[in-house]
Amino acid sequence: MKILVLNSGSSSQKSALFNLERDSPADPVPPLWEGKLQWGGDKEELRIRNNKGAELRREGKAGVHRASIAAMLESLWAGPSAAVKSRDEIAVVGHRIVHGGPGLTEPTRVTPEIKQDIENVAAIAPLHNQAGLEGIELIETLLPSIPQVAVFDTGFHRTLPMQAKVYAGPYEWYEQDIRRYGFHGINHEYCAHRAAQLLKRNSASLKIITCHLGNGCSLCAIDGGKSIDTTMGFTPLEGLMMGTRSGSVDPGILTHLVRSGGVKPEDLDAILNHKSGLLGISGISSDMRDVLAAAAKGNARAKLAFDIFIHRLQSEIGSMAASLGGLDALVFTAGIGENSPQVREAACSRLKFLGIELDAGANAGAKPDAEVSTATSRVRVLVITAQEDWSIARECIQFA
Repeated sequence: MKILVLNSGSSSQKSALFNLERDSPADPVPPLWEGKLQWGGDKEELRIRNNKGAELRREGKAGVHRASIAAMLESLWAGPSAAVKSRDEIAVVGHRIVHGGPGLTEPTRVTPEIKQDIENVAAIAPLHNQAGLEGIELIETLLPSIPQVAVFDTGFHRTLPMQAKVYAGPYEWYEQDIRRYGFHGINHEYCAHRAAQLLKRNSASLKIITCHLGNGCSLCAIDGGKSIDTTMGFTPLEGLMMGTRSGSVDPGILTHLVRSGGVKPEDLDAILNHKSGLLGISGISSDMRDVLAAAAKGNARAKLAFDIFIHRLQSEIGSMAASLGGLDALVFTAGIGENSPQVREAACSRLKFLGIELDAGANAGAKPDAEVSTATSRVRVLVITAQEDWSIARECIQFA
């Protein structure tokens, strides 16, 4: 069956079409078609390709996001990049929804009630949930008779124990559903299963830390296939330093900024989500590749941004290992995790006390999925390709 996946973000829209059967093997398969729209300032970049080799690339002035996404999706069944003859061949559409709140933890068919539930927690993940809802509404227009399925990034973290998910504020916070939810769960879960496959081990016997490092970054401590701790929290802002997000900061800084009169409460969201992280420290870019290039040329702020990123990453890996009470495997995934040997090398450089030894040669030339630890390393270090879209498609089979 043909399954279309929409992965909607605030600055990008990724889509992919998969052909899967109910008894499809557990290994990822390449999509029949994939498209990506990226927005930056007043610019828009479109990339489309199908499994027959047809490819389309276009850059230009950003238009209305909804219209641009619609045009990208229509190229799936019309034009030189088409992968199906008709939109009617699509059996189901799956959506990555970042925040499911306390009630939405399992993949579910989209109904008006589910849309309202997603809307109710949109304020917690302002960069993402609204984009997901817009994707759902666009499909209602383009493919009105096709069932839609919401798959939640928070769902995998439903197994967090109380001591990991309850904040040390008033207990009333927890009663008001203010708690740690965790994010990137779709990929954290996939990487745990994939690591077990690569290591030829039963996932129930493994203690794994997965490092999802991209524009958004989070770690997850996975014990026996279940999430027991993670770095993101009530929102996707907590935890590691990210592309434009600060990660965890002393909350006293925020009250100080407001009380000093220089920052209004409504400004804090923009500061923490859009003007911090790699961009805020380097003053150059939110892209790790740009930061590394500038640091190599002697830019002090770029080097500082990299050093802070690594310091926070090492600290949180140590924290996750403590939560697990041991460690069998460390996984790097997503854009930075998969493609930056410098980040992997620097992150592991002070983790030998955990039994982590990186093979410099294997790390430098790693092409996921691969092992980059030495033969004598007590902890296996893996680089695994993120497979969020395929994982979402697999979840949709039961709804077709």
